[in-house]
Amino acid sequence: MKNQDIVPNLNGLHIKRGELKTVQVNLGNRCNQACRHCHIEASPKGTRIMDQETAVKIIKKLAELPIRKVEFTGGTPEMIPAFKLFVEKLSGAGKALTVRTSLTVLQNPKYSFYIDLYKEHKVRIIASLPGTFDDVTDQQRGKGVFKRSIGLLKRLNELGFGTNGLDLDLVFNPLETELPPPQAEIERIFRQILKERYSIQFNNLYTIVNSPIGRFKKALEAKGLLEDYLNTLKANFNPATIGSIMCKELISVDYQGCVYDCDFNLALGLPVKGYERKKFWEIDFSDFSPKITTGEHCYACTAGRGSSCMGEIAMESKIRDDVKNYYGRELQTSKDLKTTACCPADALPEYVRDVLPYIVDEVKEKFYGCGSPIPPAIEGCTVLDLGCGTGRDSFIAAKLVGQRGRVIGLDMTDEQLAVANRNVEAQMERFGYDRPNVEFKKGYIEDLKGAGIEDGSIDVVISNCVINLSPDKEAVFSEIFRVLKPGGELYFSDVFSGRRVPGHLKHDPVLLGECLAGAMYIEDFRRMLLRLGCLDYRVISKRKIDLKNPEIEEKIGMVDFYSMTVRAFKLDDLEDICEDYGQVAVYLGTVPRFPHHLELDDHHRFITGKPMLVCGNTASMLSNTRFAPHFKVMGDRSVHYGPFDCASPASIEGEEPSADTCSCS
Repeated sequence: MKNQDIVPNLNGLHIKRGELKTVQVNLGNRCNQACRHCHIEASPKGTRIMDQETAVKIIKKLAELPIRKVEFTGGTPEMIPAFKLFVEKLSGAGKALTVRTSLTVLQNPKYSFYIDLYKEHKVRIIASLPGTFDDVTDQQRGKGVFKRSIGLLKRLNELGFGTNGLDLDLVFNPLETELPPPQAEIERIFRQILKERYSIQFNNLYTIVNSPIGRFKKALEAKGLLEDYLNTLKANFNPATIGSIMCKELISVDYQGCVYDCDFNLALGLPVKGYERKKFWEIDFSDFSPKITTGEHCYACTAGRGSSCMGEIAMESKIRDDVKNYYGRELQTSKDLKTTACCPADALPEYVRDVLPYIVDEVKEKFYGCGSPIPPAIEGCTVLDLGCGTGRDSFIAAKLVGQRGRVIGLDMTDEQLAVANRNVEAQMERFGYDRPNVEFKKGYIEDLKGAGIEDGSIDVVISNCVINLSPDKEAVFSEIFRVLKPGGELYFSDVFSGRRVPGHLKHDPVLLGECLAGAMYIEDFRRMLLRLGCLDYRVISKRKIDLKNPEIEEKIGMVDFYSMTVRAFKLDDLEDICEDYGQVAVYLGTVPRFPHHLELDDHHRFITGKPMLVCGNTASMLSNTRFAPHFKVMGDRSVHYGPFDCASPASIEGEEPSADTCSCS
C-alpha cells in the first residue's frame, strides 16, 4: 500500500479506487427477518422493491460489461419478483453469481424453488449464522431462526452445496459492540461444532464488523453506546486493511438503479461522486475512476483485521490476493524469482530425473518449487498435488503412478492452471497414455472439501514450496490428514525457518511470494502436528537457503531459512518419541529403481537383505503403509525396552549407533 492511498482524518478515510471487479445489486429492503444489526433496516414490511423494468435494464448492462462477478443482496433477494430473471439471464451470460440470503426464506414454499435454481445455475450461497447454538443466533436474528437455519443447511449439503463443488459460505456478525475474533480461529470452531453436532459442512466462514448505521446505529443510540463504539473502531484502525477493502473494486446498485461505492453508502444514501444523476445502465465504465465517498462509518471496515462483504481482509484474503498476483502476473518464468528459496537446488532422485525430459517446456519454465516432493513406490496410487501451479510435479507423478493411478492437481491461481490444463493432452501423448490420469482443479488448500476431495480418498499428498504461502497452515494440515487414507502419506518440500518471522514482515508481498514471509518455524510445525494427532514426522533432506539478494537480506536476513523435504504418515499407533520394542526390519529390494537400498529419511537407510533394529514408529511406517509388501518386519509391541536411539539405527549384527543423537523427527 502506498502512503497516498489513505489519509485518516476526522472526516473519514480517503481511499484510492482500483479496478472494478464486482457489481453488487441490492434489490430492496424486503426481508423475512428483522435482524438487530441490519444496516438497511430490512424487514417483512420493507417497501423498497426493484421492479421488472429496472431489472431488465441492469441485466442488459451487466451482460455487456466484462465484469464477471455479480452479487445479490437486500433484504432478501428471493422476496423480490425480479430476482429470478437476474439468475436465469446472467447465468446464461457467463457471470459468476453470488446470493446473500437470510437462509430461512428458503423454507417458505413460495420461495423454496430457489434452492434447485441455485443448484442448476451454480449460484454461490452466502448465509448469516452468528453462532453454533440457538441462543446467540436467535438473539441476533429472531426466535427459532437457528433451528430453521440448521435444517436448511442440511438440505443444501444434500444437494452438494458445501460438500460437492457448490459453494456454501457462512457469515459471522458479533453481538452488539464486539469486534469479531480472528476469522481462521472462529471458522475452525464453527466447522468442528457444525460437523460434530449436525453433520453440516460449508466452504468458508467470513467475519464482518457491524457498521454503525441503520437499525444497529439506532440501537446503539438508544443505549448511549454509539460514541463509545465509534471510538473503539477508530482506536483499532488498521491501515493494512485498505489494500483489500471492498469499495476499491466494487460498486453497489440499488433498487432504482442508482450507484454507490458500497452497500453501506447505499444505506446512507451517499451515491458515487459525479454520478448522482446517472443510473447504472447510463454509465460508461471504460473511464470510471470517481473518488470514493467516505465517512466515520468506514472505520468499521478498517478496524482490527478489517472486514468487507467477504469478511476479514487484513490477513487471509490479502495474502491470497498477493500470492495470486505474484505467481499469476509478477512471475513469468522461474528466472524472475529474486532469491533461491523457491529454486530446486536439491538433487532430484533418478526416478524423477528420468521423467523430466517428457515434461513440456512451458510447464517447466513456470515451475517455482524448492525440492523434490515425489516419493518412490507410488504406482497405482491416487496422488493429490497441493498448489500444483503449472503442473510439473503433477505430470511427473502422473507418469510414475501409471495408467492405473490417478493424480489431482489443486491450485487457486487461474494463470497457472491455464498452463497446466492446456498441456494435459500433450503430456498424455508423450507418456503414451490413451486417456488422461491427471486432472486440475481450482480451489484452496485450506478447504479441500470445497474442491470435492472426500475423506480417506488419497494415498499420497505432495506439495512443493506452497504450504508456506497459506494464511492458515493448521487448516491445511488438518485437511491433508482428513483426505489421506489410513496409512497414507504426506510428502512435501517447503521453506522452514530457525526462528519465527517477525510479525511486521509476514505480509510483505515480495517476501511472501519468495516463500520467506510465511516460512514455518520448525518447532511451531512440530507442535502443530502434535495437535493434529501426527506424533512423528521424518526429514528427508535439509539445506540452508542463501538468499543472494542484498535488498531482501537487509530486510529479513536476521532469520535463517531452510529448504526441507518432510514425510508424515497417517497412522494411529505412533508415539511422540521413538520407543524400543526389539523390532527388526528387512528391506526386500523390491521397490522399482531401488534394488540395493531404500531410504526412509535422512538417517534410516535400509540395505537390501540386511536386518536392522527399528523403533516402534519406524516399524509401523514400514508395515502399515504402501511399503508393507517391500519389507519384512519382525516382532511386535508386546515387550517394551525403553526409549530407542533413532539417530543411526544399528544392524542386528551388532553395528554401533552414531555418536550423534536425535529423535526421528
